Amino acid sequence: MDAIFEATIQVLISEGTHRLTTTRVAERAGVSVGTMYQYFPHKQALLYALNERYLDRLAERVETACLAQHGQSTGKMVEALVAAYWDAKTERSDVTRALYSSAVELDNEALIGAFAKRMDAATMAMLRSAPMANYVNLDLVNVTLLSVIFGTVRNVFERNLPISEQMTIREQLTTMCLSYLERSGG
Repeated sequence: MDAIFEATIQVLISEGTHRLTTTRVAERAGVSVGTMYQYFPHKQALLYALNERYLDRLAERVETACLAQHGQSTGKMVEALVAAYWDAKTERSDVTRALYSSAVELDNEALIGAFAKRMDAATMAMLRSAPMANYVNLDLVNVTLLSVIFGTVRNVFERNLPISEQMTIREQLTTMCLSYLERSGG
């Protein structure tokens, strides 16, 4: 399965979503077309599975980072959260870009919903453990915080900003999120 997913990524990056076919992926992965159809009856099924795998791995990284920060200061929590999400997205930025562009072809509401639930649970548990934190509406604070982080990272990718500018934005994002949490009771 890993070979099929990696081949899909390679085709997405080199040829784009519009030229992705299960036949091209099978050739690149070195598997028969019949094997491809056994697992993925069409292109959308393949893209859905690839996005599901990507979001699962992303969620695992953020969950691990959040769990490691329980009981730490809000500043350390924010730094770890931003770093975990940012690093996961930029580790293979070409893959992230390709998956962003491929997602438009999918009905991925269920994927995004499951990912959001995992992120909400991990970050809210982390924020609840912050010493002296007293959020009046943690649900709202959390969804705002995650929206800012996720939206900023996506914007950086869509603009294809230079690395030096990306690093500056990452630092500013951490500062902005920490200021927001402090003002919101953290």
